[in-house]
Amino acid sequence: MPSQEVAQVNGLRMHYARAGSGPGLVLLHGWPQTSHCWRKLIPELARTHTVIAPDLRGYGRTDKPRGGYDKRTMASDVSELVASLGFESVGVVGHDRGARVAHRWGLDRPDQVERVALLDIVPTREMWRRMDAEAGTAYWHWLFHLQPDLPELLAGKDVAGYLGYFFERWTVNRHGLEPEAIDEYVRAFSAPGALRAGFDDYRASFPLDSEHDDADAAAGRKLTMPVLALWGSAGLPAKLPMRDIWREYAEDVSCAEIADCGHFLPEERPEQVLAHLREFLAPAA
Repeated sequence: MPSQEVAQVNGLRMHYARAGSGPGLVLLHGWPQTSHCWRKLIPELARTHTVIAPDLRGYGRTDKPRGGYDKRTMASDVSELVASLGFESVGVVGHDRGARVAHRWGLDRPDQVERVALLDIVPTREMWRRMDAEAGTAYWHWLFHLQPDLPELLAGKDVAGYLGYFFERWTVNRHGLEPEAIDEYVRAFSAPGALRAGFDDYRASFPLDSEHDDADAAAGRKLTMPVLALWGSAGLPAKLPMRDIWREYAEDVSCAEIADCGHFLPEERPEQVLAHLREFLAPAA
């Protein structure tokens, strides 16, 4: 079992799980989840790495300040965490919102990120560029979560019902999301400030994250470390030209689709994700 620890970084108390020994490997969760989403991967990854799985700013047992949800600040939180643990550079795996933090981390601090796996996303900038009627229908929650106060008011009346909608719609027959896991996420987002923090994560996407991404694109900056992009065959990104998109944002990218899988890759298809990660993280011969 991983140890549960707390560090003081970037002005907040950050909770994280730690397991194993060896090179550092950071796992960054998405919304509406916490570091609990990595429970099926941590034991195997810890055989070869020191696995560090934090609750991001505003999530889980980490502090929930009223600001700092732009991906640059959230990436600096994790950057400070790994430095405080004595790692000069690490591998990174991010899912959903955590993958957006990982993407920004790799752009801002390429010397600290050795390689990065990004699960079931396209870049934030690309999402806004493609936000037509079809994308807006699929990603309606992005637009809803941008609104001030209203998501907290409505979702707060039935946290289990609101989160349950996504767990039902974004999975293949809810495979891999056992009731105990859903209960854990509902508990986490029922804590004071948790819903607001999660929505603030989305609110930072426009215009702040978008402006940071546009500046990098204008300067021709891409991810320079090896990148692995994975997505589920039944998820929303599968409807997009994922390979073509990521090759515009990374110099060295490999891509794979996980069959019979929705959005929650680490829980729905952990064996397949592990197989890809083992190959990706293996030391060069």
